[in-house]
Amino acid sequence: MPTFTGFPLGLLHFLEELSRNNNKQWFDANKARYEAEVREPALAFIAAMEKPLRKVSPHLVAAPKKVGGSLIRIHRDVRFASDKTPYKTNVGVQFRHEAGKDVHAPGYYLHIALDECFLGAGVWHPDAPALAAIRERIVEEPARWKRVRDNKSFRTRWSLEGDSLKRPPRGYDADHPYIEDLKRKDHIAGMPLDHDELFSGGLVKHVADAFMKTKGYVGFLCDALGLPF
Repeated sequence: MPTFTGFPLGLLHFLEELSRNNNKQWFDANKARYEAEVREPALAFIAAMEKPLRKVSPHLVAAPKKVGGSLIRIHRDVRFASDKTPYKTNVGVQFRHEAGKDVHAPGYYLHIALDECFLGAGVWHPDAPALAAIRERIVEEPARWKRVRDNKSFRTRWSLEGDSLKRPPRGYDADHPYIEDLKRKDHIAGMPLDHDELFSGGLVKHVADAFMKTKGYVGFLCDALGLPF
């Protein structure tokens, strides 16, 4: 695996052209560019993250594999989508918890697109039992939840995001001091990245340092789900 020295500028050029030529004929003709400018650098980044990620949690997985690893496939699932374009015009990298089987597992995420780049941490679109478990843990341990949610080093760089219910979930008092957190359907935090940061070998340290700031938050969510962190 080559040493990661930063993503090439050609990655953004490829995504820009793909957005204008989102079809199999163009992609097949530019497959070598995809390999050289997107997939291989992304796999090198994932490999470089393996060691620093273990310092965040030994239960997170960095798998630099072309298929079935941390790099999210570029092919879109169009079976039930109104948009039938076959390829994603962004790069997604996920470092999941070892117990997770899909993108809904607790973990971390890097998103690279023409319009924005960002990091994500937490649990995106958890199923009903998982969401219920997180809500119950917030109610059971409100002081701990407040401590990790409002931790200064965490919230200086990260913001809580995701979808929420418009009304309190069934069984919860609308006057509960953490009702806005109990209404959340996602428990994720986001942090913006500047495009220029992508092109430096220092990206690995920058991302690893950012992930370290979320240990209390993601650890709380994993604990609520009965997972080691």
